[in-house]
Amino acid sequence: MTPDIDWVEIVARLALAAGLTGAIGLERELRERSAGLRTHMLVGVGSALFTIVSAYGWSDFVFGSGVTFDPTRIAAQIVTGIGFLGAGAIIRQGFSIRGLTTAAGLWVVAAIGMAAGAGYYSAALVGTGVVLVALGPLRWLEGAPLNPLRREGKAIEIDLRPGRPIAPVLAVIEAGRSKIGSFKLEDDDGIRRLLVRVDLPPGSDHGVMEGLAALEDVIAVRWSA
Repeated sequence: MTPDIDWVEIVARLALAAGLTGAIGLERELRERSAGLRTHMLVGVGSALFTIVSAYGWSDFVFGSGVTFDPTRIAAQIVTGIGFLGAGAIIRQGFSIRGLTTAAGLWVVAAIGMAAGAGYYSAALVGTGVVLVALGPLRWLEGAPLNPLRREGKAIEIDLRPGRPIAPVLAVIEAGRSKIGSFKLEDDDGIRRLLVRVDLPPGSDHGVMEGLAALEDVIAVRWSA
């Protein structure tokens, strides 16, 4: 026997998907992100509708004696489709990557839409609450409380003797548990100048500078603006 669903239940599930995912989209809209209210709502409603069609859309078809169908076959493809949509929201700018939170938001609203479309209302409600907390109050943890533990990005300008290798300099920087983002080397007026952009662990800046200044081939070392 194939399952069935009435119009009232369809409207209720789609409306719930639109409301919950729209709430997440509104938060993104207020923060002026690329994917806002309409995008999140469309993803949520679309996921809910795919789930309803997958589970209930074949009740009028007769598949023959003993033939069954998988109600999750269409809904399972939502995950793959959202993967492509989320990848389009991720942008790489130089050594930084933007849009990961937006992509994750689209992924999770698809899950909320699927839960609403399947009639799993409690999971949809709880999931929305968790997402709103993660996007809202948890942002506070990204500020002052974690600043003492966060790596600090700086640029170091180092003057070397002409023709001297830069490998010892980079080795000193990496020995201090620092991550080198990029570096630029120039030979100018008899001086080999090296500009290194690094992410320094908290409290390690002085040790790195002292280690660089102790190198025989280093003429001068300073922080770059």
